[in-house]
Amino acid sequence: MSNKDLLDNIKKLREMTGVGFNDCKLALDETNGDIEKSIEFLRKKGIAKASKKMSRTASEGLALVNEKGGQISLIEINSETDFVAKNKDFINFCKELSEINFINKGNLNQINKTNMSNGISVKDNLVNLIAKIGEKITIRRANFFDNANGTNFSYVHSSIEKGIGKIVSVVKLDGISKGKNDDIGSKIAMHIAALNPLALDKENIDKSIVDKELEIIKAEISNSGKPGEMAEKISKGKISKFLNDNSLLNQLWIMDPKKKVSDVLKENSSEKQLKILDFIRYKVGEGV
Repeated sequence: MSNKDLLDNIKKLREMTGVGFNDCKLALDETNGDIEKSIEFLRKKGIAKASKKMSRTASEGLALVNEKGGQISLIEINSETDFVAKNKDFINFCKELSEINFINKGNLNQINKTNMSNGISVKDNLVNLIAKIGEKITIRRANFFDNANGTNFSYVHSSIEKGIGKIVSVVKLDGISKGKNDDIGSKIAMHIAALNPLALDKENIDKSIVDKELEIIKAEISNSGKPGEMAEKISKGKISKFLNDNSLLNQLWIMDPKKKVSDVLKENSSEKQLKILDFIRYKVGEGV
């Protein structure tokens, strides 16, 4: 078999089984290039079963924050059960992945190609870990906040170790004065983790989400038998509340519900107006 044919077969076998390059090459060598026998060989070794698990739902796992020099990365790795999320091999994999994520600035494609400390790529290590643990594991999402034009703050909820938890959030602020209002960033990050805003302001909330909510509200009011004019008034009030409850600047401040987040920003402004430039929140498994 030529090198080109071998590489083509390795590619085909990897696509069919989800198994790493080296194991596919070994299987083909052992079976004289027979694809079907190679699959059987890999299944007997307990490796090819990894691909069969990828149809399952992975909604548990961990979210990790990595902070260095004012820059912050986030990554979520999912497993099927919380039991696996507490597994030492899984946690160690996640920790190293968090370091790789920081270096690659949240680029998932680049992360998957990067070699881990054992000299094997993230993608192939993932397949090996699935085969070893026996559950579907996915690298779901990643982000990176640089330290340009603002100051970053993070918060980890349900922390099992430093930077590792079930809910993580990051916020970038402009207008921070060291020693004067620099503690407000951590509080805002905590607020974001707790109240899960959909956008910074009402105008930024995805229109499809708003339309869907309005549809639900109108159906609910219609079913209640309220007359047309009253129903219209009620629907406007409900959608207004929805927009306020889900936009960060209009949310009631978690530490003092008499204030909005926008009020807190004004109160903590010093030489420069304090502004939220960007934020993100991960809750493990949310939306899976």
